[in-house]
Amino acid sequence: MHSYRTLDDVTVEYFAQHPEEIESYLNERFAEYAVDGDAAALLAALRVIARVKGISSLAEAIGMTRQGLQKALSAKGNPRLDTINAIMRAMGYQLLPHRIENSAV
Repeated sequence: MHSYRTLDDVTVEYFAQHPEEIESYLNERFAEYAVDGDAAALLAALRVIARVKGISSLAEAIGMTRQGLQKALSAKGNPRLDTINAIMRAMGYQLLPHRIENSAV
């Protein structure tokens, strides 16, 4: 019987081997979220990078339990903005506004 890997497993392995591409990946996911508002897709991307960085160490760095972090980043998670900010900071990134070109406002 074959043991199949999930897409998340393959993606985690890729970014573990190519950490220099994490920033571009996160930028793309946040840009897509800004357009489509798909929070589950954004949380899935953060979950992948959290696995690359180490869920336990990230949870400890932000003062959460491993289970709490996994729940926050689950498809049904609804983390607060301060939680997302803490997760991003623990990963070595920050949330920054980016002006929308051709914005009517």
